[in-house]
Amino acid sequence: MSERVVVRKTYKLFIGGAFPRSESGRSYVVSSSKGKFLANASKASRKDAREAVAAARKAFPGWSSATAYNRGQILYRVAEMLEGRRSQFVTELVDADGVGVRRAGELVDAAVDRLVWYAGWSDKIGAIRGSANPVAGPYFNLSSTEPTGVVAVVAPEAGPLLGLVSVIAPVIVTGNTCVVVASERAPLPSITLAEVLATSDLPGGVVNILTGSAAEIAPWLAGHMDVNAIDLTGAEPELAVSCEQDAAENLKRVLRPASGKADWITDPGTGRMTAFLETKTVWHPIGI
Repeated sequence: MSERVVVRKTYKLFIGGAFPRSESGRSYVVSSSKGKFLANASKASRKDAREAVAAARKAFPGWSSATAYNRGQILYRVAEMLEGRRSQFVTELVDADGVGVRRAGELVDAAVDRLVWYAGWSDKIGAIRGSANPVAGPYFNLSSTEPTGVVAVVAPEAGPLLGLVSVIAPVIVTGNTCVVVASERAPLPSITLAEVLATSDLPGGVVNILTGSAAEIAPWLAGHMDVNAIDLTGAEPELAVSCEQDAAENLKRVLRPASGKADWITDPGTGRMTAFLETKTVWHPIGI
């Protein structure tokens, strides 16, 4: 009996809830930690990034106006779907990072738990960041949070699943939409995560994932006038500096890369959620 030929999967971009090829027709080879060929992944262009920003902006009004409870339910559903494909993610992490099956399983479980953790914060972060402010005068003075808008995210190269989840979840749980530049070295977990998002209850365009070169795409996103903030967690030092300079030209919020190696297993805290929230303060006369 002849040996069966393995069907190679074609990995595409994730834009607006669909899986298009790059408009440029480009792709690049994805190899395992041992140099073994795994797949060809689409190499996104600036035009693909522009389409992703347009999709994120289109999705923003509906997603930001959804109740916090509903957003939490959807993140919990994503966690359920991710856990249902646990074995596939384990295989991809073994290939990408050369870790053992047991360690890969722990990282997948941590990603599921991270989604559940952020889902639980969806209807609580506003209470922590909002306040009733004491003022001198017959007024109510109330501060509440609002999402920033469209956020560009440079995903970390380390932690191609847990790190990816840890930068996406805090952005969207507070009502923002995002365009993510996935790990160039290990993009397969990001596209598998895109398949999870596409088959969950997450509206199309809330998360858009581009594979390819961060050095090519990130500066353009940093300078894009319809991107309101950028997370440079996965950017190399020189790229982070140039992107921050580009972002300053149009007053974007910027989350700088942390110094040292990120430990995605530790408690993430609330900093990533509050980094992309605006505070609105309302004055109202008492007695009217």
